[in-house]
Amino acid sequence: MVAPPADTPIGYDPSAMTEPSIERDGQGLADQLRALGVTGVLVRMAEGGQLLKLQCEMPKCYCHKGRGWFEPKAIPSPSWAPSPDHYPTLESDGGKLVPWNVRLAHILCNREDYGWRMRIRTMLEKGMSLEAIAEKLNHKRVRAPHGTNRWSAAMVRKAFVS
Repeated sequence: MVAPPADTPIGYDPSAMTEPSIERDGQGLADQLRALGVTGVLVRMAEGGQLLKLQCEMPKCYCHKGRGWFEPKAIPSPSWAPSPDHYPTLESDGGKLVPWNVRLAHILCNREDYGWRMRIRTMLEKGMSLEAIAEKLNHKRVRAPHGTNRWSAAMVRKAFVS
């Protein structure tokens, strides 16, 4: 056995100082997801160290209890149950539920994000300016995604590319 260096503190135990392994952390997160009724890509991501926290990763989380609070999955799906969000490539554009194209979301946050992204996309495809889109969204009283009451051209762009 090799003696520790002379400047090693008394009582130092290097085995007690090691970081927990990603596999153990990931397994704990995977178990939390399973307890909520989640299967599939989100569990695989947690097990592989590709998901680090149980929290909504949407640009705007609407959950009144916070990003880290989730309800168990059920039928019908509760608003605050976990959901895999196709990101960055939307399902409508051929995006798949694979680890590099998924983020964790609440069902409601995912639905809201998708709804306004598709509305904005449709108007952009018609050639509307960001300002005109903001005016139309405000006129239709579409909830703004970043915590304000009114859409602006900058907010439309930010919401669309997030």
